[in-house]
Amino acid sequence: MMLDFSNVIPSIPYILEGIGVTLEIVVFATIIGLFLGIILALCKIGTIKPLRWFANFYTSIFRGTPLVLQLMIIYYAIPQISNFNIEPMPAAIAAFGLNSGAYISEIIRAGINAVDKGQMEASKALGIPYTKMMKDIILPQAMKNILPSLMNEFITLNKESAIVTVIGALDIMRRAYVVGGATFRYLEPLLIAGLIYYVMTLVLTLLGKLLEKRMRRSD
Repeated sequence: MMLDFSNVIPSIPYILEGIGVTLEIVVFATIIGLFLGIILALCKIGTIKPLRWFANFYTSIFRGTPLVLQLMIIYYAIPQISNFNIEPMPAAIAAFGLNSGAYISEIIRAGINAVDKGQMEASKALGIPYTKMMKDIILPQAMKNILPSLMNEFITLNKESAIVTVIGALDIMRRAYVVGGATFRYLEPLLIAGLIYYVMTLVLTLLGKLLEKRMRRSD
């Protein structure tokens, strides 16, 4: 069967509106994941065993189960056990943020461990408090080292956000499904959605490289 975009082209602006929804989910989930990842990473390298156990257990749960399962538990189970309905967007942001935090924590932990041990020893010798040492000395250096990995996580999150279609969020993919149902042609709108994701990935990759170069110049 030949491809026919004639019935789908008028719906392209509708599909493009999903970019805002996708970026909203990704940006807010990344902020939550970064904040949570830093806390978990500090717990993992800390000396308080209960916090280390909790951080490792948290990471194993969210890395060991499918993201779509976590999303559906948040969206369907919370109303079941609390009688509190949660909208698709907050559910998606929460699920992606909690999941991303587990992965980002491992990235940050590796980045902190990669910082020269002498930096920490010198800070302790100068009597710099642990919190200030981490905030002003160790974490800034670690962030420069792990920036490419963080950008990869951001790009991966952008693509994985397509699974929010299972809870009805009107992202790019969901809108492509809607157009397919209205026109009885699914391949064409799905190809358009794939092209949009591809272009977004290229743009994010370029921005990541530019940011990485800029940070290198600031060294």
